[in-house]
Amino acid sequence: MTSWPAVERPAPTRTPPDERTSLESWLECHRATLLMKCAGLDPKQLATRSCPPSSLSLLGLVRHMTEVETWFHDFDGQPHGHWYCTDDEPDGEFDLADPARADADLAAYHASVGRARAAVDGLGLDDLAPESTKPISLRWVFQHMIEEYARHNGHADLLREAVAHGDRRAWLSWAIAGPTRHETIF
Repeated sequence: MTSWPAVERPAPTRTPPDERTSLESWLECHRATLLMKCAGLDPKQLATRSCPPSSLSLLGLVRHMTEVETWFHDFDGQPHGHWYCTDDEPDGEFDLADPARADADLAAYHASVGRARAAVDGLGLDDLAPESTKPISLRWVFQHMIEEYARHNGHADLLREAVAHGDRRAWLSWAIAGPTRHETIF
């Protein structure tokens, strides 16, 4: 693949029928937002680091979120598997990001998200992760994941702007028009 594909980003449900629907719609919006920041970039651009010595890059963020999605994997009772971080490379998702593996990293991200969705399908927000050493509810995991994506999507904004050499029009996210006609960009 010469560049990462464009994605459709669903708008969060403004009148959700319940808490679960609200949490899921915000999480899906943030998942898609991260991929939107990467759309149209080639592997070298995706691996461009923010400012040395930092190893932060868009590709690194996607790899990081691949691993963070394992919070949901805790609910399926299966082993996590190995992604990027090891005892020898605790920041491997960032430090070892390789443009030659960008397509494989995107596929791993999609696999991790797919497993996350399947792991919690049909569970209640008060259900606890079965193998956790401390009680962790599914509600907490949803809230944590929304926070995690929101924070890293802010990083992704800056990284994408740097790759686009300051041309915000090249990647600006769509706006959500609120009831006061105020627009929030994220």
